[in-house]
Amino acid sequence: MSADLILNDLYDIIQERKQNPAKKSYVASLIKGGVSKIGAKITEEAQELIESANMDDNNHTIHEAADLLFHALVLLGYKEIHPDAVLAELRRRFGTSGITEKESRNK
Repeated sequence: MSADLILNDLYDIIQERKQNPAKKSYVASLIKGGVSKIGAKITEEAQELIESANMDDNNHTIHEAADLLFHALVLLGYKEIHPDAVLAELRRRFGTSGITEKESRNK
């Protein structure tokens, strides 16, 4: 399965949990907590990813990267921003120096 397909599938499930929250749904509990709760998880997962990168276990780093991406998707779902919009932005930036791209935002 390609990356954009799994992102779309996960996004659809997040939207389903948002529209029909179940008592025992982790996603629904995050969405109920709003940006504050989702943001705290993103911060936690980002820190765990950085910590894992200092270890000698790439599988752990992969696991933590997946956690971070998942929680970013929950935030996108909360804000009703489809992952295709993020992928389009990445495509737009592709081939452009990061320095040049950042400078273009300050104009």
